[in-house]
Amino acid sequence: MKYEMLLDEADSENIRVIENAKFKSRSDGLINGNVIGINRNVRSTRKRACILAEEIGHYCTTVGNILDQSDAGNRKQEFRARLWAYDKLIGLDGIINAYQHGCENLSETAEYLEVTEEFLIETLHTYKNKYGAKVEYGDYVVSFIPYLKVNKK
Repeated sequence: MKYEMLLDEADSENIRVIENAKFKSRSDGLINGNVIGINRNVRSTRKRACILAEEIGHYCTTVGNILDQSDAGNRKQEFRARLWAYDKLIGLDGIINAYQHGCENLSETAEYLEVTEEFLIETLHTYKNKYGAKVEYGDYVVSFIPYLKVNKK
């Protein structure tokens, strides 16, 4: 499972993960140095994987305290961490693998990729902005407009 894979990756990077953290804020996940906390109210393993991937993304890509999202530099760092998580948990390979596996809608695709539907939708929106209407990748063309579509070249 992806969540366990991410826990192993965190461990190999000497990142301590507190899986049932109690936060004063409404955040689902936070990182401070090499300690990641996942809110104890998050029960879904798929959602925990999405949160953990983003927090590891912060560890790998972020410098300093970026909680103030009114700052443009902080928003850029937030985006980099999310993109890292999207690429880690889904990526173009994952979209193509889901197609090859026979996934026919967002729900099936999210389940196959072990992410939440919300995370998948955010990923597809980001990829549409990053790649445009479609992208050629290996033997496939992945289209994002008007909806997700994968075709073999």
